[in-house]
Amino acid sequence: MAVYTEVSFTQASALFDSLGLGPLTRLEGCSGGIENTNYFADTAQARYVLTLFERLTAAQLPYYLRLMAHLAAHDIAVPNPAADAKGELVHSLCGKPASIVSLLSGASELAPSSAHCAQVGEMLARMHLVGRSFAMQQDNLRALPWWNETVPVVLPHLQAAQATLLQSELAYQNHVATLPAYAALPRGPIHADLFRDNVMFAPQTDAKGAPVLSGFFDFYFAGNDAWVFDIAVTLNDWCVDLDSGATVPERTQAFLTAYERVRPLEAAERTVLPAMLRAAALRFWLSRLWDWYLPREASMLKPHDPTRFERLLRQCIAPHCASAMVQADFATVN
Repeated sequence: MAVYTEVSFTQASALFDSLGLGPLTRLEGCSGGIENTNYFADTAQARYVLTLFERLTAAQLPYYLRLMAHLAAHDIAVPNPAADAKGELVHSLCGKPASIVSLLSGASELAPSSAHCAQVGEMLARMHLVGRSFAMQQDNLRALPWWNETVPVVLPHLQAAQATLLQSELAYQNHVATLPAYAALPRGPIHADLFRDNVMFAPQTDAKGAPVLSGFFDFYFAGNDAWVFDIAVTLNDWCVDLDSGATVPERTQAFLTAYERVRPLEAAERTVLPAMLRAAALRFWLSRLWDWYLPREASMLKPHDPTRFERLLRQCIAPHCASAMVQADFATVN
């Protein structure tokens, strides 16, 4: 969450008043993330997040916001968008499409245990199943077609070894997309960006001392895609050592076991998961390269270092692959 568009207290107050959310008492810019303008906003009634969308259009936004509303209505803990008198969830502020959603309680867990990973795995499986009844369709906008378009844009900025790796992995992922196992993957709405900082945990534990997950947020990369890709994105953040890219086996096992208690993986997903771990590493290496070398101006922008996902991709490709524990359980795509 960065601030590209400055919003005054008066401007934000007018929108909150029009939605019947109560008088605005606090407005504070958010510094995390890189895609949209975000503010924390408080009223006498509740706490919210005000978002102005810098890349997504008003025509694209109903998918994300109605997906969140659908999930919230089916007891998946996610931010609930505020509607106007006509039931519209997309608003306008400072000439940009905007939304206001409820703020989840708690804090992100940046040093997760196996218990945290199990909570995330269980809720992700529940979210996937609930998503089957969501009627709207929109492709994952950061999937293979975007990779094919964006690789040529970032290649001039890379060293020779990096360029070779990027082109080689893109060719591999284009090959994977032609396989029968890939075509057979179950699909539906996915979060596509379920990193540690997009999940909240309550400050207190439950009666058994286990962490309490209070919700998933930041659905603005969501789209219809293979569920196993969503699993791979999540494994690559929650279940690895961020410095080395090495898999943490106990966290991986806890996540997958909890996920499969709710939705057992199909044979095609077991076959393709190792390739999807590589795909997820490629996707975020590529997007971070793009943001690093072709940044937009923002008053609170903090672009993420892309080298983390380069390391992760190299680990996944290497014979001693960082996902070796996963590959011991799932057949590798050749």
